[in-house]
Amino acid sequence: MSDPTASSGSSAAGSGASGPKTPTPTQTSKKSKQAATITIGALAVMNIVAVVSLRGLPSEAEYGLSSIFYYVLAAVVFLIPVSLVAAELATGWPETGGVFRWVGEAFGPRWAFLAMFMLFIEVTIWFPTVLTFGAVSLAYTGENQNIDAQLAGNKVFVLAVVLVVYWLATFIAFRGAAAFSKVSQWGGIVGTIIPAIILIVLGFSYYFAGNTPQIQMGWGELIPDFSNFSNVVLAASIFLFYAGMEMNAIHVKEVKNPTRDYPIAVLIAAAGTVIIFVLGTLAIAFVVPQADINLTQSLLTSYNDMFEWAGIGWAGPIVAVMLLIGVLAGVVTWVAGPSTGLLTVARAGYLPRFWQHTNKHGMGTHILFFQAFAVTGLGFIYVVLPSVQAAYQILSQLTVILYLIMYLLMFAGAIYLRFSQPNRPRPYRVPGGNVGMWLIGGLGFLGSLVAFIFSFIPPDQISVGSPAVYVGILVGGAAVFVILPLVIYALRKPHWRDPESNFEPFTWQIEHTHPGTVSKSSVPTSVLVEQALAGTSASGSDAAAGPATGTAAGDSAAQPGGTGGTGKPPIRPRPGPAVGGSAAL
Repeated sequence: MSDPTASSGSSAAGSGASGPKTPTPTQTSKKSKQAATITIGALAVMNIVAVVSLRGLPSEAEYGLSSIFYYVLAAVVFLIPVSLVAAELATGWPETGGVFRWVGEAFGPRWAFLAMFMLFIEVTIWFPTVLTFGAVSLAYTGENQNIDAQLAGNKVFVLAVVLVVYWLATFIAFRGAAAFSKVSQWGGIVGTIIPAIILIVLGFSYYFAGNTPQIQMGWGELIPDFSNFSNVVLAASIFLFYAGMEMNAIHVKEVKNPTRDYPIAVLIAAAGTVIIFVLGTLAIAFVVPQADINLTQSLLTSYNDMFEWAGIGWAGPIVAVMLLIGVLAGVVTWVAGPSTGLLTVARAGYLPRFWQHTNKHGMGTHILFFQAFAVTGLGFIYVVLPSVQAAYQILSQLTVILYLIMYLLMFAGAIYLRFSQPNRPRPYRVPGGNVGMWLIGGLGFLGSLVAFIFSFIPPDQISVGSPAVYVGILVGGAAVFVILPLVIYALRKPHWRDPESNFEPFTWQIEHTHPGTVSKSSVPTSVLVEQALAGTSASGSDAAAGPATGTAAGDSAAQPGGTGGTGKPPIRPRPGPAVGGSAAL
């Protein structure tokens, strides 16, 4: 999963009568050396930790050796494109906003708001699924596996754990990120990396010790049975396994040679992520019969079976607690992350003042409460649906659908910006020029689109109750969550914008044009803001001195300034729904 605020960058700074200062080559060189603090290996590890999660491995263990094909395919058509495209967007437009900034530069604030809203809602729906996994982990901390299995399948128990833990995490989040930073830092190591190593080592030790694997072995098994359409349907969920690689794209500026080193780090991270997923999935497939695979319980039963085989049955509850720690650390961190991103967008003028309320720790309390009530409502789906596993699958698929909408907008925006802002400085560019962007960005877009469509089809391998209900929930849920932000945007008011908001205007707002209008400017957005503050205008690589003299129709709220000899200080460009013209698109 990814933090929508992770791609925030520096805001435009400084103004004055003399205008913005251009750094000398020596200064630029010094800044580059100071910024180059992350090695290829460090960035690769950061990306692996951001992406890898063990809870989804049982769903792919259904496929045995053919799961390797799906993992590699998803990496080629999704993981690598996401990483490379996000790196270009993060370096070309590093100002605060992340995906909201990127989509807004290409298509305007309406679709940018939709992208950010998809992130927020997707994470909200994700919480019950990951906490279900945490509830199962908690159930398996007992000494009697039969009782543990019954408890893990008890809907009341699962719902109680989901609600108690989430509301606890919410109240912790009220105290700010410092309250749980250490838990987040160590939770990934204790709850993901170490259990992954244990799972892989024991699973393959079980196989190489001569035990009969529970899957068919042979080279022919690597190729999926494409005649069975349901195999492709369930495999579509694998795309969300790789979601989150864009989170660390902002760090591309801190790599010594981003054009060379960043792609290498991405390829290492992609390979490492695929290896962990493939080996972890096969470890489960070796031990657990396909007919016995359960999306919420198989990971824990796999550990227990492996520990019994190794003669260390006492270790089962320990690993269950470790997995629970990993889940809780991730949830506590993510409770604050996306809500903070939405708060930034809200203060820029896209949500009513009610949603901008913060406490003394700077946390958006009303947004957090809304998220908590939404999680509570979703949690009760477990009571309505026929089984915990069915609810888990439906919520997981809805999460995939909403997240993929955001990715579709991101890929489309990246391609479009190559033509609407061709000269914008990009410290990292997707290799191959415009053709390379079309190939890599287009591959990611098409892969996301196919996975999006397949996500609506119920898999045969899992009992989800009535297929009509399953599809109805997904279609209805997706429709509601797409329409809602569009309605909110249409009803926006100028007074929603917080005067203290530090959200920088979009490039096309500074230039008084529209999203998609081809811009010849070849300076960073931050420089355009400085020039606007100083009363200058920039076009191409040269900045024309003197005050700005014109605005787009109806764009007075976004007027960069210029005194025209009045002696008044220049007006800071103000983004948000108050601007006219394309902002209303």
